[in-house]
Amino acid sequence: MADPRFYRNQGPFTPGVLCAKLGLTPPSHSDAIMADVAGLDGAGPQHLSFFNGARSQQAAFARSKAGFCLVPESGVTDAPDGMTLLPAKSVGHAWAAAAALFYPEHGQALWPQAVIDPTAKIAAGAMLSHNVVVGAGAEIGEGTRIGPGSAIGPGVAIGRNCDIGANVTITHAYIGDGVTLMPGVRIGQPGFGYASSGAGHVGLPQLGRVIIQDKVEIGANSTVDRGAIGDTVIGEGTKIDNLVQIGHNAKTGRHCIIVSQAGMAGSSELGDFVIIAGQAAVADHVRVGSGARIAGQAGLLPNTTYDAGGDYGGMPAKPLREWVRELAAVKKLVRQQKKNDHD
Repeated sequence: MADPRFYRNQGPFTPGVLCAKLGLTPPSHSDAIMADVAGLDGAGPQHLSFFNGARSQQAAFARSKAGFCLVPESGVTDAPDGMTLLPAKSVGHAWAAAAALFYPEHGQALWPQAVIDPTAKIAAGAMLSHNVVVGAGAEIGEGTRIGPGSAIGPGVAIGRNCDIGANVTITHAYIGDGVTLMPGVRIGQPGFGYASSGAGHVGLPQLGRVIIQDKVEIGANSTVDRGAIGDTVIGEGTKIDNLVQIGHNAKTGRHCIIVSQAGMAGSSELGDFVIIAGQAAVADHVRVGSGARIAGQAGLLPNTTYDAGGDYGGMPAKPLREWVRELAAVKKLVRQQKKNDHD
């Protein structure tokens, strides 16, 4: 469900009205109410959710309490009791259209003309530099400093004793205490999600938030996208280097280290004290156990779990010792081939 601090719900809709707008066949009991859209895990009886048939969604679909759910026309079995299925030719396109009906203003935040909106709450001890813009309803805590040219979007809440550098943009986010954001950081921009067909790509409304917990540090020109629906979460004490990309709905545990030019794709998840070295790529729906270490330029495969405490390297990533042995074996084969060529 979208946070009303950041998004205005234009519902409710009856299933008949919504299906008519989406070109779907309405269910027989079209007098029911759809109050909101929600992810499978967060949905209740008055919510519309979606299930695209992917293996990664099957468990969440089976336990979902959603009253209505967009599903593929090819058919879905074992739907939970009480769930009304709405078959769609393209679940992704139907979901994009439905979410846009509930939340037509889901794009970039609208900045006020004033530098500080009169409804913003700025603690007496906070310090704002030249050309800082603060949107309606935003909150900035005691002792927080914000560098020149930074923009704090409507509804954003920033805790105490934070250090926000120059030209930082924060939207759709809650920031904890003692957080450091280096110059050029972008927090809460739309996640990279599209429904694709032969006619092109349709953007999926991004209706989530970013939650940055206490004592996090994020390096210059790094980005943390807001959730598609739900939250992107950066855990307490996590340190992120320059030029790092965190995708929508990604989550890190506490005290993780993510080094320059690494990236986490959507819905990937790190346990506590995980280390991701430079230029490593964490694909979507990856789970990395607490204490694991990922070598530089490693590639973690989608929908894969990597064990707690393990060391991984290579592309595709595998246990570090196995990867090193394979490299040694390849080197030995090359030497042997060169020797054979000279004989």
